[in-house]
Amino acid sequence: MKKILCTLLTLMLSLLVVFAGAETIGANTQAIIDRGVLRVGVKNAVIGFGYQDMLTGEYSGMEIDIANKLAEELGVDIEFTTVTAATRTELLDSGDIDCVLATFTITEERKQNWDFSTPYYTDYVTVLVNDASGIKTLSDLVGKKIGVSSGSTSARSVVEAIIADGLIDADKYSKDTFDPATWTDQVSFQQYDDYPTISTALSAGEVDAFSVDKSILAIYKTEGRSFIDAQFAPQEYGVATKKDSDFSAYVEDKVSTWLEDGTIAAFMTENGVE
Repeated sequence: MKKILCTLLTLMLSLLVVFAGAETIGANTQAIIDRGVLRVGVKNAVIGFGYQDMLTGEYSGMEIDIANKLAEELGVDIEFTTVTAATRTELLDSGDIDCVLATFTITEERKQNWDFSTPYYTDYVTVLVNDASGIKTLSDLVGKKIGVSSGSTSARSVVEAIIADGLIDADKYSKDTFDPATWTDQVSFQQYDDYPTISTALSAGEVDAFSVDKSILAIYKTEGRSFIDAQFAPQEYGVATKKDSDFSAYVEDKVSTWLEDGTIAAFMTENGVE
């Protein structure tokens, strides 16, 4: 009898260990598992982060790897949807996608509407110009028109950098009311729906410069183009999910773990991300 009791006690202790280590799956996360597909909004033209081969349709990049890892952990398939700075939150809000992994910068304003994971990468904003323009510094941008992506924070970052350089009176600027469509003090902006269109506009002379995160600009730094001698406004990228979704907590746990154990560092190395 004593031997049987000991065996039962050992079995009970083993079950307690198993249950204690098991993840608690919330309703939002369970819905993804039940569906059998994780739907992720990604970029398709940012080499190293999210890039789609036009011939094969295959996606690659560190953000693609993180997304695939999430799907693997959930035990589901994955479905990628190409998003832009203007469409990523609309698709998240509508429920067409479950999360966004698309060089999405975390800001206090955005955190009011969506949840973000711990940052998995920090980039900086800079400016790309044609060498023939003679633009080399922030001061050279005075009087110029800069192409930016609709819905991005790049225009605001440029203005704040120029203010820090003493070229714009800080009293004329308000972070809360700033609108790139109407700003004309020292610099002006033209907004576009996607990055390739801005690059084309730079080549055509519609704009004098192209500003966004350096990792995004890298693909457009072709012969005859250079970055200006300035980088500013650190941009922390996080996985965006619906506000107060239990899937947010699930993603946070995974991203934090992968940052700690070197998984994300390995994804960066494999994709040539510095």
